[in-house]
Amino acid sequence: MEFSELIRTGRAQAELLRGPEAPPLRGTLCVTGHHLLLSPGPQATSDLWLLLLRSVDSIEKRVAGDSGTITLRCKDLRVLQLDIEGVEATLDIARSIEALSSLESVITSFPFFYRPKGLRLGDAWHFHPPEHYYKRVARETNAWRLSEVNEDFSVCPSYPRAVIVPRAVDDDALKRSARFRQGGRFPVLSYHHAPSGTVLLRSSQPLTGPQKRRCAEDEEMLRAVLAGARPGARGFIVDTRSSQTAKQARMTGGGTEAKAAYPGWKRLHRPLEREGACILVHGAEGTDSTLLVTSLAQLILDPLSRTMAGFQELVEREWIQAGHPFQLRCAHSAFSHARPKHEAPTFLLFLDCVWQLGRQFPLSLEFGEGLLLVLFEHAYASPFGTFLCNSEKERCLCEVRTRTHSLWSGLNQPKEQRKVRNPLYVLNPLAIWPSVEPQSLRLWQGLFLRWTRPPEPSEVAWEKVWQIVTDKEKTEGSQPTVSAPEPQS
Repeated sequence: MEFSELIRTGRAQAELLRGPEAPPLRGTLCVTGHHLLLSPGPQATSDLWLLLLRSVDSIEKRVAGDSGTITLRCKDLRVLQLDIEGVEATLDIARSIEALSSLESVITSFPFFYRPKGLRLGDAWHFHPPEHYYKRVARETNAWRLSEVNEDFSVCPSYPRAVIVPRAVDDDALKRSARFRQGGRFPVLSYHHAPSGTVLLRSSQPLTGPQKRRCAEDEEMLRAVLAGARPGARGFIVDTRSSQTAKQARMTGGGTEAKAAYPGWKRLHRPLEREGACILVHGAEGTDSTLLVTSLAQLILDPLSRTMAGFQELVEREWIQAGHPFQLRCAHSAFSHARPKHEAPTFLLFLDCVWQLGRQFPLSLEFGEGLLLVLFEHAYASPFGTFLCNSEKERCLCEVRTRTHSLWSGLNQPKEQRKVRNPLYVLNPLAIWPSVEPQSLRLWQGLFLRWTRPPEPSEVAWEKVWQIVTDKEKTEGSQPTVSAPEPQS
């Protein structure tokens, strides 16, 4: 397919209204295979305006007299208005945007064509492999091993090639446990808490069904987890579904772990006070609320996850490599007219929770709101390949890692660091327990209202803090650090 086949009108004269805080732009509007451009002309003082078509969520068009208006509602919550000369040009441009903003083929998306200066293909894709986190775990305990049982993605299509599993369980047992779990998502290590010797695991629901099936290898795995933890350790299975929903799942082949089959483990459908126990988290598929719980738990407990590099690794390991289906979940945003069942703002919910943590503990995160906004935008529409596809298997089939650039490579450029770093960060080796009382939670205005209001005094103050820190660093002849030293266990 040629992009030119979908472009009915290449250019037209138009005026762009970008919101109450931005002046209108007038010039030549052009439609390309991936972008909408507005060139103000050689005499204008403003720069070329560019919009990635993939970021368009919905389109509305109106015509009156000899002109028309196109309203673009974007996935990043912007609302843009284009007043275009000519009725036919208006309708043709609207149809072109509708077609080009909803291309289904991954390999025709912009990341496969994006070639920014200063970056090389392949850079940063090696930053956060499963082996990286395993080396950290191996320094703390020898109870776990790195298994490549899923090297060809045949055991679990939504897991990465390598996963961390109990050392006492062989690969044949893993394969049988995978057949007992929905989508093949057998229990794997998510986080090892070195001070207590306990672990956090994730999986999908067991396929017990109405007949209450069992799997000896799955039961053996959870026994091995407790045996590898500190002496006397207990285990809790935290089911993110309600007890009623979990019971109903049995009728369609799913279900829950039988209490008698997993000695030492207790199943819960409610919040758990952490108490030095091993935890297995799952819902149904294990790709949404499960990842939300495990990643937030690590952010609360682990100081390294609160550094710039550690948070990037957390997102990569617990969301991207762990099989959160970004292409399905983030196909549309708030303005879409359709509401398919497979779409859900789960990752946005995670980012909102992280923002709430940062607001309650403003010195404990090395990154600021800027990084969260960037991740929100790029999860829905991006020139980078990091959030493409639904799993590592799909990314391998599309050659994403060799044919597109990594977002982490772009973010870690020195010029980008000021936008995403927290200048007030101080390493906090302790857990940060947030308040979840209603009065403690706030609307994330920096995301949900950023296009409809002027900057808040706090945002202006933030820029002044940045300027003070920058001036001090220049005076002292030092450079900003990207990550904090690893705390001693």
